[in-house]
Amino acid sequence: MAETMRRPRLDALRPGLDDLGFIAREGSLARVPGAFRPVVADARDRVLDLFGTRLHSAYLYGSVPRGTARVGRSDLDLFVALREEPGEADRAAVRALGEAVDKEFPQIDGVGTLLYGRDRLLSEPERYDLGWFVACLCTPLLGDDLAEYLPRYRPDSLLARETNGDLARWLPRWRERIAGAEDSEAARRPLVRFMSRHLVRTAFTLVMPRWNGWTSDLREMADAFGGYYPQRAAQLRTAAGYGYEPVGDPAVLRTYTDDLGPWLAAEYTRVHGVKTPRPDWPGPGAGSRG
Repeated sequence: MAETMRRPRLDALRPGLDDLGFIAREGSLARVPGAFRPVVADARDRVLDLFGTRLHSAYLYGSVPRGTARVGRSDLDLFVALREEPGEADRAAVRALGEAVDKEFPQIDGVGTLLYGRDRLLSEPERYDLGWFVACLCTPLLGDDLAEYLPRYRPDSLLARETNGDLARWLPRWRERIAGAEDSEAARRPLVRFMSRHLVRTAFTLVMPRWNGWTSDLREMADAFGGYYPQRAAQLRTAAGYGYEPVGDPAVLRTYTDDLGPWLAAEYTRVHGVKTPRPDWPGPGAGSRG
């Protein structure tokens, strides 16, 4: 009888979870499309040459290890953990590394690298933010996998709060970035893509505990959100499309910072609360990612 009662729970699990209801790690080196394998190999060698024994571990994340990257359209996302906290020289070095890889390989459209120290990634404040990010969304590329030192994660309200419960802090910084950007379609498109993705992911984690699953597909995220907030469904689906195919329309950015963003930040706070402050938050607009 007990076994019969457990089966519906397992059958009801959404995509992205294992049989016990934990978020399954996405991506693998085996899924990297052939066209991107030389890019990954070159980036791996450059990271190792750059940091040597200071490197703790390096990872891929995003569309390349998920096997969904598009030649000439997708970027390469790297996550690097050092044995100590990185400095400004380290951050400048990884930016230069990314620019060099991007210039050499036309099959990618940019390289983004997140750089942190091991102790911060394993710290208690980051357990349900950067720690979760490494353990669930990153594919090991070099070194000792930090996921071995982190817990398993469920799509619950705690995870929702600690990953994206800081949107209100980002909105003032977004407005500054928009105001400071060159007045051109080309300059606005990256902003639309970035902010579209951020908003769709935040909207998805707002409903993630009720949806009870995980996905990194922006359109699937928007669809999941729309099931709980039909009045905003069309807006989110449009944003998901811009996350893949951005436009340079200033009206889109105004909508994000003056309408969708403030509404989403307020609803997120109402449902999940506010993300726990981090020691390195000097003021509005600071944070780990964004």
